[in-house]
Amino acid sequence: MLNYKHLHYFWVVAKEGSIARASERLHITPQTISGQLSLLEDYYGIDLFDKVGRTLQLSSQGQQVFDYADEIFSLGNELEQMMQARPEAHPSLFKIGVMDVVPKLITHRILLPALKTEHATRMVCREADLEELLTELTLHKLDLVIADRPITASFSSRGFSHELGKSSICFLCTAELREKMMGDFPVSLNNAPMLLPTVGSQLRLDIDQWLNQNHIKPSIVAEFDDSALMKAFAQEGVGILIVPSVIKQTVMRQYNLSFIGQTAELSQTFYAISVEKKVRNPITSTIIDTASKVIFSS
Repeated sequence: MLNYKHLHYFWVVAKEGSIARASERLHITPQTISGQLSLLEDYYGIDLFDKVGRTLQLSSQGQQVFDYADEIFSLGNELEQMMQARPEAHPSLFKIGVMDVVPKLITHRILLPALKTEHATRMVCREADLEELLTELTLHKLDLVIADRPITASFSSRGFSHELGKSSICFLCTAELREKMMGDFPVSLNNAPMLLPTVGSQLRLDIDQWLNQNHIKPSIVAEFDDSALMKAFAQEGVGILIVPSVIKQTVMRQYNLSFIGQTAELSQTFYAISVEKKVRNPITSTIIDTASKVIFSS
């Protein structure tokens, strides 16, 4: 196998024109360089240099070897310069899967800190159901999954849930619709038009149970997989919107909605799921720490 140290010595000698000058540049004795050149010539079975007076000139075959060596070490210098460049010029790729029932505003708040760290990051996000995302996580197609439920024992592959935080649930609607509602919250929800997540989501199961326990029977106008679409309909006054309280002010401002009430009996918990039990990835650590200490701290 080619010894690249020998090749490097040859390359320097060829560029300097003599073993003595190469010795000064490399801080190696002339005898060592001469010996290494002899080993390289033995390896190729050719004479790399012709001696002309006190200088060395490349032989025709030596010139061919030099051309390849020059390209090899030039590329090596480029690689070294690239690796020494500022890290933000070479961002890390971080692939995140987001469960489709997680509100977009929550997802935005959870993931935004990852793009504001000292670690240059290029984020790739995809949305799907939990089972599909967990499969991709275990195949290392994703680095992290954001979900509204922890991983369960029914999922056979390895994964660990890290709780990000919990939020109570609040009810919002247009000012016009609020004026038509009768009684105090939560009695005012009786017979009121309501927009709900589709059946099967964890939040919908909790909402249905809470409504039954409090003997409240709203008029369900529509059900949505997409929380953003549900907010758009709420903005038109079609029905009452249910959102996590941590994004209440933002939703009210963006969609011109009024506050009806909120309850701690209803809550939504969010999780980051990774293949690491003890998180070592700095981007994942930033997401988890910021969520628990800032977003869901109250």
